[in-house]
Amino acid sequence: MEEKKPSQLTDQELLQEVKKQKSTSIINAFLIGFLIGIIFYSIIKNSLGFFTLIPLFLAYKLINNSKYNAKELENLLKERNLK
Repeated sequence: MEEKKPSQLTDQELLQEVKKQKSTSIINAFLIGFLIGIIFYSIIKNSLGFFTLIPLFLAYKLINNSKYNAKELENLLKERNLK
């Protein structure tokens, strides 16, 4: 299946993508907070080590995992007078 640009999405697909992105961002925020908690605990308990870097890498991947740019989707919603 071919990836569509946000400007090529239909109104329904665009609304579904925005809804999906909101729920994904909430889950990602929870996971990032949890991983940062693990990092702080690891630093306090054991100092900086290998097991501190694993949650740090996972948090980085979650932050940079968005499929479409949020601002681009918001601009398209305003442009099409949706929501």
